[in-house]
Amino acid sequence: MSSSQNKTLIEVNNLSKLFRVGKGRTLKAVNDVSFFIREGETLGMVGESGCGKSTVGRTLLRLYEPSGGEVKFEGKDIYKLSASEMKAIRRDMQMIFQDPYASLNPRLTVNDIIGEALDIHNLAKNRAERKARVAELLQLVGLNAEHANRYPHEFSGGQRQRIGIARALAVNPKFIVCDEPISALDVSIQAQVVNLLKELQRKMGLTYLFIAHDLSMVKYISDRVAVMYLGKLVELAESETLYEEPLHPYTRALLSAVPIPDPDSETQKRRIVIKGDLPSAIDPPSGCPFRTRCPLAKEVCAQEMPPLIEHRPGHYAACHFAGEPLPKQEGIVSAG
Repeated sequence: MSSSQNKTLIEVNNLSKLFRVGKGRTLKAVNDVSFFIREGETLGMVGESGCGKSTVGRTLLRLYEPSGGEVKFEGKDIYKLSASEMKAIRRDMQMIFQDPYASLNPRLTVNDIIGEALDIHNLAKNRAERKARVAELLQLVGLNAEHANRYPHEFSGGQRQRIGIARALAVNPKFIVCDEPISALDVSIQAQVVNLLKELQRKMGLTYLFIAHDLSMVKYISDRVAVMYLGKLVELAESETLYEEPLHPYTRALLSAVPIPDPDSETQKRRIVIKGDLPSAIDPPSGCPFRTRCPLAKEVCAQEMPPLIEHRPGHYAACHFAGEPLPKQEGIVSAG
């Protein structure tokens, strides 16, 4: 876990990513998002499918070119770097992909999948050194050196994801985007992978952006949590604070769905149901993007986009009525 005194490693300012979808229409996948990540910390990012979480991660690494804004890595705006400068930065910024079945080349052995990064960045002097480094990385993620000569189809999903993690670690990065790294795995394997990520962070001083649907797992691994809705960042706080005292109505609805281990508490918990469908990112609502599903929505919500404001120390929310009690009713009804 990080200290609040750690220096900022990643600074994201007003990041936007738009996609042209034909007929002159534009999909606003990420819309004016700002946040920072400190050295050695894990920032969790949650939200419904289609809210822009993965696009944030990919644009942050410049796998997608941004439509606006800046991303600073150790003070350098990566969008202003040349191709050769960007290649050097890519050693420090890596990604673990969601699908361990699709992210590994089926025609390559594990030795070549992991060794490819070593070749690109000239990190091994010869074949013997390359082979030794691959074996070291496999052991680091809980696999055997003998696995190096096998192909991806010979492994389980959990083992494949460990190979993906080893590939990301091959260049000794400082920062890793974990793009839903456990969502395609069996529940029994998910905790093993998350514990591995935590252990690697402790050993190597890694910094993570951890994107996921599982709110319980995000709470377990994250120092702070960012909540996305329809391309916008709607709440950001320390993990414990967000889970105990959420301010945004959307965050409160998400957290009400998280199971509580205590049966008595679980039966007494009020479940907040978000009714209605997620609006289209091609034609989002005016003002606050959540207003069409929010029980607190008023006229101002349709007229003005609420800014992300620090309501308490380190606790930000983008809501005109942040922290106000929800109506005493069964679930959330469609509004406005």
